[in-house]
Amino acid sequence: MPPLKTAVVGAGYLGKFHAQKYAQLPDSELVAVCDVNTDIARAVATEHGVPVLSDLHHLLDQVDAVSIVVPTQKHYDVARVFLEHGIHVLLEKPITSTVEQAQQLVDIAARQPGLVFQIGHLERFNPAILALENELHQPQFIESLRIASFNPRGADVNVILDLMIHDIDIILDFVRSPVKSIQANGVPVLSSDIDVANVRLQFENGCVANVTASRVSMKSERKMRIFQSDAYISI
Repeated sequence: MPPLKTAVVGAGYLGKFHAQKYAQLPDSELVAVCDVNTDIARAVATEHGVPVLSDLHHLLDQVDAVSIVVPTQKHYDVARVFLEHGIHVLLEKPITSTVEQAQQLVDIAARQPGLVFQIGHLERFNPAILALENELHQPQFIESLRIASFNPRGADVNVILDLMIHDIDIILDFVRSPVKSIQANGVPVLSSDIDVANVRLQFENGCVANVTASRVSMKSERKMRIFQSDAYISI
């Protein structure tokens, strides 16, 4: 089977890593790097010997799959173009700015059998998380903390979509029960949006998760504690 023809749309901090991976994978042929800022795109493209594009529409007849690594506010518009043309999409998290936009993208992808539409929740593949697969048996209480110093790069969305979304994704996978209720508080500190937040999730099966995230801390730290009837787990 010939390698997938791939491209990266958005050549900023994270985009360059997507390009590196596509260039290294044996089943991928990186064919272009696309960004409206061609100077940024050129720096990434030159490293891998591929062309620079400023218009994503020029990729539609060249690629089988793309990574979309643009600001969150552009996720919906950019991803929709590729999904509607039957091109596989790896979209950086968060999926979109609104639930409505996210559902529309999911619906577009679902109408095309075999089309892959994946969100970049890389913490799912964290070895520490994977190691818990056979250790969890109906968690009863989960406490999660994720803090980091301020980085304007992620400030186009609130801290829940920027950082806490990783922990919510992990917790939903751990508990595997519908959410019964949500209590949440948050405040802006250095940006115009919420920079520190605490969320309490109560699940139908009785499990409770207390989740805190901050992007205005003096240090970076990630911690999760899980309590269940037969174990206490700290990661």
